[in-house]
Amino acid sequence: MKDIKLEDRLIFALDVPEVNQAKDLVNQLDDSVNFYKIGMEMLMTGQYFQLMDWLIAKDKKVFVDLKFFDVPETVGRTIARLSQTGATFATIHGNQGLMEKAAENKGDLKILAVTALTSLDRGDLDDLGFKCDVKDLVISRAKRAFEAGCDGVVSSGLEVPFLRQYVDNKLIAVTPGIRPVDNDDDQKRVVDVATAFKSGSDYIVVGRPIKNADNPYEAASNIQETIKTCF
Repeated sequence: MKDIKLEDRLIFALDVPEVNQAKDLVNQLDDSVNFYKIGMEMLMTGQYFQLMDWLIAKDKKVFVDLKFFDVPETVGRTIARLSQTGATFATIHGNQGLMEKAAENKGDLKILAVTALTSLDRGDLDDLGFKCDVKDLVISRAKRAFEAGCDGVVSSGLEVPFLRQYVDNKLIAVTPGIRPVDNDDDQKRVVDVATAFKSGSDYIVVGRPIKNADNPYEAASNIQETIKTCF
């Protein structure tokens, strides 16, 4: 068992267009969420790092989900700077050299390699030129990420059981695309909360099912209660 606080296993995707909306949601969620993911949409506000600092000052953990992809040296220098901000997780998306440079420069920051986005299915992978099963692609990328020195991967809950068979259990598995109820949005490879953890996920990322709930605090609290039953 990894040393992870139960209340930290739920990561809320703070995917809103403006910082004031983000802060309102954080205040609404209060003690029901300790860990927040902030991504590219928030970056375009120009206040990304101010929001990060505000969250950290509130004793919240921050997952920087910017999927860094560039020349390995550039990514390495970027990760080195990011490691000084107090963020907990950051995502990268690229080849072996990129992953190795990120791992070399991460300090206390935990680096997560993206395997295959949960919005992709078999047809999407064909379009991208990947002539293999989603499962095989995820396992291959997870193995390479671990060998490169990354701390974990972002993976659909559908593939996590296979990761646990083929990759060292030290690898952190963060699972997005969590849908507590029937799903009709753009996420295709989804699982529910209990299935994700029973399959071997260490963290789950939940966005719309909390954000769009009539009572976001209650929705997050209910997910936290479900997580407790899984451990």
